[in-house]
Amino acid sequence: MAPHTPADIGSTAPPVRAAVVGTGNIARFHAQALRSMPEQAEIVAAVDVDGENLARFGDDHGVHDHYSDIGEMLRRAEPDLVHVCTPPGLHHEQVLACLKAGSSVLVEKPPALSLAEFEEMAAAEGEGGPWVATLFQHRFGSGARRLRALIDSGELGRPLVAVCHTSWYREQSYFDAPWRGRWETEGGGPTMGHGIHQMDLLTALLGEWVEVSATAHQQARDVETEDVSLAHVVFADGAVASIVNSLVSPREESYIRIDFEHATVELTHIYGYGDDDWRITPAPGFEEKVTSAWKNGESGVNSGHAAQLTHVVRALREKEAPPVTSTESLRTLRLVAGVYASAFQRRPVGPADLVPGSPFHDRMNGDGPRW
Repeated sequence: MAPHTPADIGSTAPPVRAAVVGTGNIARFHAQALRSMPEQAEIVAAVDVDGENLARFGDDHGVHDHYSDIGEMLRRAEPDLVHVCTPPGLHHEQVLACLKAGSSVLVEKPPALSLAEFEEMAAAEGEGGPWVATLFQHRFGSGARRLRALIDSGELGRPLVAVCHTSWYREQSYFDAPWRGRWETEGGGPTMGHGIHQMDLLTALLGEWVEVSATAHQQARDVETEDVSLAHVVFADGAVASIVNSLVSPREESYIRIDFEHATVELTHIYGYGDDDWRITPAPGFEEKVTSAWKNGESGVNSGHAAQLTHVVRALREKEAPPVTSTESLRTLRLVAGVYASAFQRRPVGPADLVPGSPFHDRMNGDGPRW
């Protein structure tokens, strides 16, 4: 399977008109990705309440149409796609404003503070657009796409056991930003804001989950939320996974391992991966078949904003829903909610426990503080 690159997009449609809301550090990755495909997309506007950040972003990325108000930008610029790069507590209102104005949205993780918020966002989509997509770029590196293709083909057999670790380190000063480490503005700790990338990749590979048993802890950081969580997850096809999310791990590592019937596949990186970060170990008797299939798979694309933006832009130019769709994002966000619900209720939790009426449907910490 050949990788999709900007040059592969054969649509004769005009470039996607994109706007960026929030011009802090993460916005530069969005801008760089958009600027890497000038024939397919153009940045027509930027929005920020911080004038200095806005001016710097405009100078760095050649964006001259500046706004301090998202509503004014939507009325005047009429973008096809809005990149929402603001803190999580602002996502819900801003995404709804964009969808109401007829603009599709690509929102940074976590896409909303709760299942209830995200379901409201998804309900505001139109059948033929506008749409809301979540920035989960780890799905789009060629290593993940190669593995997904091998799973679909049956080459690896059934998935049996998985490990999904996001072991990162954040000093106490990281939480000086007033919105970090708080349920009301960040929605959670490393389960919600950091490990969600790895958990999304795991669900993209293993599919629907049916039960989670978890614990959450405040080990070392002075925050409202957890700084560590651990979970045991059962998937619909019978696979089981161990998930760890940590912000107190000095040797940082992002690690996924899946043991299939015919091979073990591993990914080790920190914040993004390339082809060399993947390893495959065939089971005895499957060496030639598995190794050949792995070598012949897709290659050459690192996981990053540009990898996903290629697919998002192509979809919008072809009038299709861009990935990662609201349905897929909701599955990941529901797993996050399940981790919190299980940890705080001290019992196994399934998707049916997270429907409207559940306190964990409306807030990741349920009906109040848990410590």
